[in-house]
Amino acid sequence: MRIGAIVAVVFVALVYGVQVSAQAPATTNANQGVNPARLMDRPEVRVSRVEVAAGAVRAVHTHDDVRFHLWIPISGKLEITIGSAPPVEAGAGQAFFLEKGTPHGFRNIGSGPATVMEVFVK
Repeated sequence: MRIGAIVAVVFVALVYGVQVSAQAPATTNANQGVNPARLMDRPEVRVSRVEVAAGAVRAVHTHDDVRFHLWIPISGKLEITIGSAPPVEAGAGQAFFLEKGTPHGFRNIGSGPATVMEVFVK
């Protein structure tokens, strides 16, 4: 799938506020308040919108079922840690590229909710 098509999917989801039921919340304390909603899941791409409550942390994890992953903050104040690099503040509209199996985690460092779009190319 072309990158342009992937970007178009993300923008359509943002512009039209695609609503889907959220997946079950994570069961560990480290992931409470991190609520993904799958917007699309096709053989070549998966797109999720993740709502992150104030102070919530997504524990360090990997995605071994995809070729690469785009992590794009949409709103709020977030911090992401990728691999062994120190955490960096992630502003709305920035895009972070991760290859298959790259350890990463994130947290909401703001006082209100935050939103992230994730695009996974399989």
